[in-house]
Amino acid sequence: MKWTPPKNNANRAEWVAWAQGLALFTILYNLAEGFVSMGFGWHDESLALFGFGADSFIEVASAGLVLWRLREEGRGCRASTREQGATFGIGLLFLLLGSGAALGAMGQLWAHAHPTTTVPGVAISLLSLGFMCFLWRAKKRAATSLDSRTLEGDAACSLACIQLSGVLLGGSLLFWVAPVLWWVDAAAALLLSVFIAREGLAMVRASRRADFSGGCGCH
Repeated sequence: MKWTPPKNNANRAEWVAWAQGLALFTILYNLAEGFVSMGFGWHDESLALFGFGADSFIEVASAGLVLWRLREEGRGCRASTREQGATFGIGLLFLLLGSGAALGAMGQLWAHAHPTTTVPGVAISLLSLGFMCFLWRAKKRAATSLDSRTLEGDAACSLACIQLSGVLLGGSLLFWVAPVLWWVDAAAALLLSVFIAREGLAMVRASRRADFSGGCGCH
């Protein structure tokens, strides 16, 4: 895929192709990130890294819904039931992501576990921050240009991944500097899970509204 978005005067077909490329790259990257993170997390007995890897598959599912939604382009109605269904599905994925993050954080607090400061964990979180920041900004532009609630939700999913990457990296580095603060990583993840779940609930409610239009209100 091209690494530069279409120009401002590009037609809708160009933006659809760009959004599809972003979704495909998201799937490929997060599949690799998920398996690698879970493998290192299992080997190093790091609950934080293993859970981070598992969360990558939420991003894969979200990108899959985007591809499913974009297949309807050129068939007439932009704000179709497919847009509504994809928005609902991504909302459910947010609720699943929030629940998983909360359960993982509570498990860490209960077991007094701390993030292991390993080279793989720090490297993966830094790499994820770089790629996810690019994807988040690119998806926001695509959502605005296509006025799609589905793409807006997928961009928000990338933002959640950025936040979780920051928690993983910050928690590991903070524990390395001050081991007495072992609980900060889990506490931050627990707080973050509330905001992620609220985002998902808002999307589910919006998709169930009788006056759902499909637009994200970006304009």
